[in-house]
Amino acid sequence: MHRPPVAGGAMLTLGEVHTGFLRNSTSVSPGRSAHVLRLVEGERVRRSARPLPYAVSPDVLRGVDCKLVAASKARHRAIGTVVTRAAITGGHVLQGSAFTRVICSETDRRLSWPHYLTRPGIVEALGKVDSTDLADGFLSEAYPPDSLDLGAMCTEVMHQVQTSSELDQKAPLRTQRTHLRWAAIDGDDEHLVLFAIEERGLRTLRLRGDSRDTAAIAEVCADIALHDWLLTCLQSLIEGSDIGAVDRAQVVRKFGPAIDHLLHLWMPAARVDRDVWEALERRPGMTRQWVASVNRIRDQLAAGTIVMLSESVAGAGSS
Repeated sequence: MHRPPVAGGAMLTLGEVHTGFLRNSTSVSPGRSAHVLRLVEGERVRRSARPLPYAVSPDVLRGVDCKLVAASKARHRAIGTVVTRAAITGGHVLQGSAFTRVICSETDRRLSWPHYLTRPGIVEALGKVDSTDLADGFLSEAYPPDSLDLGAMCTEVMHQVQTSSELDQKAPLRTQRTHLRWAAIDGDDEHLVLFAIEERGLRTLRLRGDSRDTAAIAEVCADIALHDWLLTCLQSLIEGSDIGAVDRAQVVRKFGPAIDHLLHLWMPAARVDRDVWEALERRPGMTRQWVASVNRIRDQLAAGTIVMLSESVAGAGSS
């Protein structure tokens, strides 16, 4: 199938991933995950058991006729479809994803919907557009809410899963969702991986020179979003534990949910290629941050154990 690129011969893919705890007090089994993620009747939920339980819903296409706003403030009408999906990792973590590939339309007018339905996961922009300009605009915190809103689609697909009757609506930890917005430009000689956390907490990921297909890029970005969320949760727990200000046993109790539900999930690039992760490990170095945070928790556990043993021995000696 002929797919005209955006200006400059480069192909542009835009996506967003939201990550948070599944509203269930215990880990959801692979079988229950398949029921929860059956968003399309008759379509198969993909599952894997190694290295961690993982399940992903069938893709759901959403039709859009909207604006794409570039960093230069140029506005382009775009028509086509967006792929949305939900995934559960380790029986605890839910992600909602939405992504689409942007191409230039071969005409200067909107065509009938059957034309766009034959190109799933593609939106066609009317007129000549610049991929870098569009990517910069999409990744901006000031991106207008009345333009292509992939975040709303992520929220919708997560809500569909979270309201399943299979869940008891009791998350094991109270944590904030994270939002990762990403843009990938392929057909470019320059290779770039740039991850950033903006002032209002939005995560952005910019990829250049990535020749993978759209689905593969989306999986890489979802993996990065998962591990950024894990790290964010762990650092938030440490910051809220009042280390040095409250009783050691109280600090240790606060880390219990993290030990039960988070620590074993850190496996970057377990299901995807490692090249993007290797670039991220140079900067910002997520695994170094994770290891440092885990070691701090383990130090608190060790110190707490020593205190409890000392108190036990002292109590036995006085009796």
